[in-house]
Amino acid sequence: MSFTLKDGSTSFVFPVNPEEVNISRSKGYETINMLEHGEFDFAQGEKVKEITFSSFFPKEYDKSYCTVTDIPDPRVAMNVLNTFLISKKPLRFIISGTGVNVPVFLISLNSSFRGGETGDIYFDLTLRTWRDSKVEKVGSGAAGSKSGSRTDLKKNSKTYTVKAGDSLSKIAKLELGNSSKWNEIYKLNTKIIGSDPNRIKPGQKLVMP
Repeated sequence: MSFTLKDGSTSFVFPVNPEEVNISRSKGYETINMLEHGEFDFAQGEKVKEITFSSFFPKEYDKSYCTVTDIPDPRVAMNVLNTFLISKKPLRFIISGTGVNVPVFLISLNSSFRGGETGDIYFDLTLRTWRDSKVEKVGSGAAGSKSGSRTDLKKNSKTYTVKAGDSLSKIAKLELGNSSKWNEIYKLNTKIIGSDPNRIKPGQKLVMP
């Protein structure tokens, strides 16, 4: 098994395989408050994956852990990774013998030195998978109309959390610019406030007009 980062036709093979590789996956979602019906989650597809691992660049070759005989100088190897870190072009990350063969960006690189191991450089890095933004533009017209409808929904479902010392007229002045509009707030929140508009309580979430 080998771990390789490819920058076009140039391949960089890590001389020492990491003990473990962590691949983080998660799904994106958007939470929308729909007036008196509460909160709803809308899935937005898979988020970008993060791949993290740690290893080191040895000063001297040791067949017990080195995967290649022609190992790079640790300082030269770190310079290569630093070049990848500042590059604006995606790389390709490959783990032979597995299904991992993905375009990535190197987004984080940390190095350290250990006493008694002169010349060796230890590192940990983070890669994020890359997707061509053109994929997101397919059906942009339909996506735009959906986005517009969601924006309107968010606008209509703006809320205000009651604080100590608040009154409906004070909230109307702060949020709507006119204290006389307190009745509009009350009409939308009668079930929450109750029969007396003057008895609002700290912590109540009121839907705003």
